[in-house]
Amino acid sequence: MNGFILVDKETGISSNSIVQQVKKKLKVKKVGHLGTLDPLAKGLVILAINRATKFSSYFLESDKSYDVQIKLGIATDTDDSTGTIIHESQNYPESESVKKELLSFIGESMQVPPFFSALKHKGKPLYKYAREGNFISKPSRRIFISKIENFNYKNKICSFRVDCSKGTYIRSIARDIGNKLKCGAHMTSLTRISQGNFRLENARKSSDVTKENIICIEEAFKNLDKILINTNDEKKFINGVSLPNLHHKDSLLRVFSKSNIFLGIGEIKGNHLKHKQLV
Repeated sequence: MNGFILVDKETGISSNSIVQQVKKKLKVKKVGHLGTLDPLAKGLVILAINRATKFSSYFLESDKSYDVQIKLGIATDTDDSTGTIIHESQNYPESESVKKELLSFIGESMQVPPFFSALKHKGKPLYKYAREGNFISKPSRRIFISKIENFNYKNKICSFRVDCSKGTYIRSIARDIGNKLKCGAHMTSLTRISQGNFRLENARKSSDVTKENIICIEEAFKNLDKILINTNDEKKFINGVSLPNLHHKDSLLRVFSKSNIFLGIGEIKGNHLKHKQLV
């Protein structure tokens, strides 16, 4: 039993709790999530089952999209609604000003992670330091926001959908837009809509998942072209030998045996194919 399961996480539970629930329910040895969501957040969490965990990096690196709500006029120490209020303002910007500043985040930028995050300092998560009153700053990180749409602003609440690169903190966007508008802001709602090729609409609640919901590894990579190799090349491929004279552009491919058994992900560079990750 190897593959991926799409879970629709509810607000108030941790991503690790989802992992433990599914592991117990399906009675599998190895389960891992491919990108955490804070307890406040809800939406898509991808779980890798058994051998599929070896392919986790492909999804951890993928872009994500979120539906977001931000409340203007109040800043908190966690940059979301779970934190302590540290600033309040009676000056509320107009809708056009909010939209202009929000859209300015599109493109590449450097972002400072929140004090309350799972990033580690000397092996310890930042949020544990912050809970002890020790707020540790991490260096800014390069992020990329490709799209912001569905903007709405009403009753001091700004809502929108954002498509962003890995490592983007939506809470930091809330904090930064509050600083730009000089009124403070914090995130009140976050829903992950998609990650890579997977979408929330195809996910199930953790209590409802069954073995039938497991997406096989090769299906999860159906966006990649497929190639079949003969028996002699199969052994070489598995042993890490480069296979020459393959007429494909540099790319990742799904590699199958002559009998159509999925072997893993291969990478073509300079007209040679070599395994990137075996099943």
